[in-house]
Amino acid sequence: MAIISLLHGPNLNLLGTREPHVYGTDTLDDVVAVTRAAAAAAGFELESFQSNHEGALVDAIQAARGRSAAIIVNPGAFTHYAWSIHDALRSFDGPIVEVHLSNPNAREPWRHTSVVAPVATGSITGLGIHGYELAVAAVARRLAS
Repeated sequence: MAIISLLHGPNLNLLGTREPHVYGTDTLDDVVAVTRAAAAAAGFELESFQSNHEGALVDAIQAARGRSAAIIVNPGAFTHYAWSIHDALRSFDGPIVEVHLSNPNAREPWRHTSVVAPVATGSITGLGIHGYELAVAAVARRLAS
């Protein structure tokens, strides 16, 4: 069974309690469960990893090379400045879907730039937890073609 790596950046471990008016009340465990169910329904295994540390996410991306069929990533604040994550994702051969619970383009101006988007297959923003289900569907479609 092909693996999808689900990666979460800083502060996403606080989902459900951190700014619920922005990010909703779903916890990180809820996000993982919804994504895992969507992955299983599409015939994939899901591996999830969260870190508040940029280097740990780079290590996880590198570990996915040659092992995972796709990466779904919410880099959190690293989206806007973490060129090391950009470079690590660039070295991954499969589909990469960037997901954000909120819509960064509808928020503060510093959130409008993503250094991840140029190396992602696509980006899904502003749809809450449903964005993760859509990311799995996009990965499944991309890998089937």
